[in-house]
Amino acid sequence: MATKKTAREDGKLPGQSPNKEPPLPKGALLPSSFAEPQGNGGETHQQAAGEDTIITTQQGVPIADDQNSLRAGQRGPTLLEDFILRDKIFHFDHERIPERVVHARGYGAHGVFELTDSLADVTTAKVLSEVGRETDVFVRFSTVAGRAGSMDLARDVRGFAVKFYTSQGNWDLVGNNIPVFFIQDAIKFPDLVHAVKEEPDRAFPQAQSAHDNFWDFVSLMPEAWHMIMWQMSDRTIPRSFRTMEGFGVHSFRLVNEAGKSTFVKFHWKPRQGLQSVLWNEAVKINGADPDFHRRDLWDAIESGDFPQWDLGVQLFDEDMAAGLDFDHLDATKLIPEEVVPLRMVGTMTLNRTVDNFFAETEQVAFCTQNIVPGIDFSDDPLLHGRNFSYLDTQLKRLGSPNFTHLPINAPRCPVMHFQQDGHMAMVNPKGRANYEPNSWGAVGGPREGGTRGFASFPAPAEGAKLRVRSETFADHYSQARQFYRSQMPIEQKHLRDALVFELSKCERVDIRARAVSHLVNIDAEMAALVADGLGMEVPPAAVAARPTLDLPLSPALSIIANGPPSFRGRKLGILLSDGSDAAIFKALTAAIDAEGAVWEVVAPRIGGVTLDDGAMIAARHKIDGGASVLFDAVAVLPSAEGAERLSTDAPSRDFVSDAFAHCKFIGFGKGASALFAAARLPEELDAGFVPLDDKGHVGGFVEQLSQLRFWAREMKVDLDAKSAAKPRKGK
Repeated sequence: MATKKTAREDGKLPGQSPNKEPPLPKGALLPSSFAEPQGNGGETHQQAAGEDTIITTQQGVPIADDQNSLRAGQRGPTLLEDFILRDKIFHFDHERIPERVVHARGYGAHGVFELTDSLADVTTAKVLSEVGRETDVFVRFSTVAGRAGSMDLARDVRGFAVKFYTSQGNWDLVGNNIPVFFIQDAIKFPDLVHAVKEEPDRAFPQAQSAHDNFWDFVSLMPEAWHMIMWQMSDRTIPRSFRTMEGFGVHSFRLVNEAGKSTFVKFHWKPRQGLQSVLWNEAVKINGADPDFHRRDLWDAIESGDFPQWDLGVQLFDEDMAAGLDFDHLDATKLIPEEVVPLRMVGTMTLNRTVDNFFAETEQVAFCTQNIVPGIDFSDDPLLHGRNFSYLDTQLKRLGSPNFTHLPINAPRCPVMHFQQDGHMAMVNPKGRANYEPNSWGAVGGPREGGTRGFASFPAPAEGAKLRVRSETFADHYSQARQFYRSQMPIEQKHLRDALVFELSKCERVDIRARAVSHLVNIDAEMAALVADGLGMEVPPAAVAARPTLDLPLSPALSIIANGPPSFRGRKLGILLSDGSDAAIFKALTAAIDAEGAVWEVVAPRIGGVTLDDGAMIAARHKIDGGASVLFDAVAVLPSAEGAERLSTDAPSRDFVSDAFAHCKFIGFGKGASALFAAARLPEELDAGFVPLDDKGHVGGFVEQLSQLRFWAREMKVDLDAKSAAKPRKGK
């Protein structure tokens, strides 16, 4: 029996050969090269535009048959010489690079930063001094604790890292959506991460801090408790990447042409406004769509609703720093915006999704050490540790000191040096000289830039070498109190609920008590309410190194107080059935479109519904796949007959009962009553329900949506809500 050939020199299919090869066995596949090309229209480094889209090996060798291994006979053994098979399997075996120890689950996008207010008086960095300059950026958002396969809506800090491809080199502003951190010194970072990750003997819980190890650690670390207030707040369950603030966390220096230094803290303010979800909502979103944040960012950019953030800076000098009631080098502290107002200097717009997630989002390498002339470091000990750690991490993850050769990490300005060789070196310097200084003149390669190059600010440094924490870092509770008391009452309630939930997951009662002892120092009433929620007595206050101060309230710390001015960029879910009112549906969707928001139809069948005027409307979601947690507000517009049918369906009842429990605005038509009754909504509907029994009511409903939530409802539907009505304390 003749051996089946994988390709023919005469171009004929097997079975058409003059040699009359036997027919292919039943089920055998034809070589893909004889089919119409099915490429995605993109290009790779092996393929130029306009060339035939023939699949190749990693070495660029065209492949005739990508369906069958080379074997001896139709049923014989695979041959060792099959380099096409080995090339394909070799790459598959090594597809995964080690995921990040922290910030493993991330999502990125490209964009541009435009400077609108020059900082030339305080820095020589061109990206911050030349008004109108547009600088390409790549942004990666992420959770911290979970693995790459974890869910988006974990209660967690979010990474907010921006790579600026400046004309003076890459600048990485590697921040979070929270302006402070758990620890003051980088030597504690491995302990923090080990404590918050899944417990090593059982490998759970995944992407959660609600377990004994984490709370044991932080209950022994008073410096962590300002960050704990942020972590237990709604800041760690954001509605979207688009509705998060970003912070550089640390104090940096800006250095001007005269060599003068000014301290700076960086802030990103979302033009979309701040917004978060409820915890119960987050849990259900993770079940309905674990990729909720990813999908939201992708959809926004692909639809042309480009997310934007304004870059603000807090500028202050040594004298002002000395007058603060805390040490600005302490990463567990922030400078309230009311003390040092933000100076808004530019806008970042994300306008392009990635072409390939792995090549860009997964392989992007951020390093806090990546700064450009005109920007320098402060003496923050946590920042110094990060400068060491990030570079070391990239070598482990990407396998080579040449990770800057990857396109996503490559600077977009001239790169000239004498570094050479190493694993995965894609570009090496040309010429004879590979050292400096050399005497080869013009062909001898690059030279030092003198005043045009980077120069560290000559900050004075002296003293004995000691392992010691500065006394100026010792106030651990004053800003924690300020943060808690600056929240709106409903936000304070959410924060307390989160503390009760997390500590209830601790098996050891002594850990719970130790944690609550820190709360006593922050706010005695909060501590009492949390202790009550845990069914325990309030323990004595933890020993405080410094007295807790009553600092002025900071309204900038509240999410609700800094929400969006409209419903723009948000999403309305519209529940329809056959026979729904066409006039109201058309008026509502037109108003939502005019608002710059998104609407999606939820229906009993994915094929859609027929309205009362005979119009066919396609559905985006089948009711059991389109839970109300996926939307910012809902409109319930079934016909009376449709509502009767939906009232027997558990997902339909959940749609309205969850929207009610999550304090969402609910527009409803005349026919919705049967469904509301089946979902056991109150007979007397609150002001968060808006009748839509006439198309003239649509405008008022859309106007109310800018509030995002009807928070007054939570006080009536939650067992722990009554205490949230008490007024805030503070100056």
